[in-house]
Amino acid sequence: MRRPSSGLSRRDGASIPFMGSLHPKSRPSPFLSIGLVLLVETMLLLIDLKVNTNHSRYYTTELYLFHITRFVYINFLVLYEGGGSCTSEIFQALPYLKKAYGESMHKILHVGPDTCAVVWNLLKEGDDKETEAWGVEPYDLDDSDANCKSLIRKGIVRVADIKFSLPYRSKSFSLVIVSDALDYLSPKYLNKTLPELARVSSDGFIIFSGYPGQRSLKVAELSKFGRPAKLRTASWWIRFFVQSRIEENEEAIKKFELAAAEKHYQSSCQIFHLKSFI
Repeated sequence: MRRPSSGLSRRDGASIPFMGSLHPKSRPSPFLSIGLVLLVETMLLLIDLKVNTNHSRYYTTELYLFHITRFVYINFLVLYEGGGSCTSEIFQALPYLKKAYGESMHKILHVGPDTCAVVWNLLKEGDDKETEAWGVEPYDLDDSDANCKSLIRKGIVRVADIKFSLPYRSKSFSLVIVSDALDYLSPKYLNKTLPELARVSSDGFIIFSGYPGQRSLKVAELSKFGRPAKLRTASWWIRFFVQSRIEENEEAIKKFELAAAEKHYQSSCQIFHLKSFI
């Protein structure tokens, strides 16, 4: 299965620094915005590094470079690759997912494109060394970098067609997060994939999906899949969950929404919290 070009447009750029009040046609170059974010982040980290001089062993050069790399990567996805993706939205939602799921965030499977980057960030941002993260890349990895190839060699990341059974035992993970993958599947294959996500998780699974009208048709997508991503409404998804006998996780929804509201966070993607099979 060939990999799609990522890029679900963010609504009005509301969650992009300095971009919320700008009309799409008047937006500056993506590289300018990336540069601004990088400059601000660098200044903040330098200040923090100075403050923590007496505790430098806790704030290493590696950690500093990690934060810089993360911000460049996120803003590249958001601004350069057609306005962002729901995979990049995971990084924005991560603090609130931790509030909602607590201990369940210690063994996570991510399913979707750019899973190497997601896994790497989850491992780096884990609250302790016991955090485990794994990934399933549903598309070819012809252009993967050295870090990604290392994760594949170790078996942490696998390339698998998600239209079929996932290569894991039941309840192998406490939580499964899927992004930018289900939008390319027809209901026929969703009927097979959703139960698999519920099967391999023990405490639930989370779907990040784009809003209808967010993404424009791209010729490259048609050449790879024969059809563009099918972005569906929330009501469509809810009906499909009911038909598939998959229940929404009301407790997780309430905790997530409460944590997000406290920080005025609003996702640019639809986020569905679902229960695993008992």
